Amino acid sequence: MILESTIQPTQAFRAAVGPPPVPALTILCHPCLDRVGERALLLDTDSASGVHLSRLSPLFGAPGATRGAPLADPHLSRTPLSLHTKGGGGLRLSVGQSPTSVAADGEVIRSERDFTPEDIDRGVVLELSDRVVLALHLAAPAEGGDENDLGLVGKSPAVERVRREICRVADLDVPVLIRGETGTGKELVARAIHTLCPRRQRSFIAVNMASIPPSLAGAELFGVERGAFTGAVSSRLGYFGAARGGTLFLDEIGDTPPDVQVMLLRVLEAGEIQTIGSHRTQLSDVRILAATDADLEGRIAAGTFRAPLLHRLAGFEIALPPLRARLDDIGRLFVHFLREELRLLGEPDRWRDQPPGGGLFVPAALVARLARYDWPGNIRQLRNVVRQLVVGSRGAPALEAGPALERLLTRDPQSGGASTAPAGEWPLAQAHAADAERPRVDRARPSKERRRPADVTEDELVAALRVCRWDLKAAADRLRISRTSLYALVERCSRVRKAGDLAPEEIARAYAECHGDVEMMVDRLQVSRKALSRRIRELGLAEMTAASVVRTGTR
Repeated sequence: MILESTIQPTQAFRAAVGPPPVPALTILCHPCLDRVGERALLLDTDSASGVHLSRLSPLFGAPGATRGAPLADPHLSRTPLSLHTKGGGGLRLSVGQSPTSVAADGEVIRSERDFTPEDIDRGVVLELSDRVVLALHLAAPAEGGDENDLGLVGKSPAVERVRREICRVADLDVPVLIRGETGTGKELVARAIHTLCPRRQRSFIAVNMASIPPSLAGAELFGVERGAFTGAVSSRLGYFGAARGGTLFLDEIGDTPPDVQVMLLRVLEAGEIQTIGSHRTQLSDVRILAATDADLEGRIAAGTFRAPLLHRLAGFEIALPPLRARLDDIGRLFVHFLREELRLLGEPDRWRDQPPGGGLFVPAALVARLARYDWPGNIRQLRNVVRQLVVGSRGAPALEAGPALERLLTRDPQSGGASTAPAGEWPLAQAHAADAERPRVDRARPSKERRRPADVTEDELVAALRVCRWDLKAAADRLRISRTSLYALVERCSRVRKAGDLAPEEIARAYAECHGDVEMMVDRLQVSRKALSRRIRELGLAEMTAASVVRTGTR
């Protein structure tokens, strides 16, 4: 506990923090699919009666909306379940006298179930009477619901952060490095930046850097003058020339061949290109955006990627969240892709059909299973799954999971079916959607043979922590040492910061500037997420800002 004089909840502090994250319920599945994505903020869980969950309450609405409506499904009882605050910042779900059946993460709740702050932060899937699926998670109160979505589907805090970062950097002519696991939508983000930038009326050229042969790289990137070499019968623009005045998107930048890296670095440093066969140089005049799912710092340490190139490309970085860190967006994405696939099949209104016998075209149990899945292939994999569901259910009254999807969703997480990496740690998840039918493997991870802690250098330790975004378990696995040994190395290393050593003022300032987003704070402060979350609770920052929201009447 700190003295009040150490951190004061000033008006300036509250304004900088903005709406803090609070527990919320978001609809993932509902008999009326138009309601998927609506949410209710749980601001009164510490009251005597708690928050009631029933057919009649709470009220759900689009994020930022001033009005809402209850779930209103007749299969839910009017007698409510209740959610109460419990010690340590968690929540308790009590069934009480309600006949509504409820399950949490696939386990039926008979009487009550406690959720820790970590459970809520990760997200919990609630199923009500096999009709409604909700996500219990953290959300910041939205300020309005009409903002430009920039072509990105979702309202989760992580996606809203990405939108804010796109808007901050779009009008600046600086290079941007977009990092994230495969299938997280890196090209969509690049196109959103281009759409908002002053160059939006000119070309957007996307290039897969891994596909450029080193022997042809100069011609592909910079163009060729007629007669420059045998076979050059005409002049041809390269990618830089085609994107002149516009945006050049360098995808898979981490897989760029070494010789091509040298060429790119020279252009980025000089700002000039020279067409093959020409004696004149010209200004490149392109906005450079790059993307990767690779661990560039690890490749720099291994000598396969040039550090100066990373520094040139990363004028600003945007980290995309994995789908497993966006539980409340699963329903929104599912319905978005469902409508799109049905439209392509020529059945755009089929999702509104109600099968005979009171069933649902989209079974709630199926959506709950999808929400609990780990999604190593992220959004791309989810889209493929929705396509399989739609095509495989043609002529059926409801969506049905075929044998392949059943195998995918019933796989034991401990045998590789689900990632054990904490949410948001994109460098550790390199699996592609095509890998969905086999156990997930971290391709960058070395052999399982244990190392002696004394053999781990300080440079290796710091690099592993940075790559794993300060997750100590993941770093220990990467270095092939025990967690106990890692803790000892961290304690001895003066280059590694510890959350316990951070001044309260520094934590409060980071909390304010990151709007309470712990993932952003971890990147900024470079400390363990678990230890940082503990310090935030000890300093009372979340409670302090939540109290300010309640006092101002924010809902």
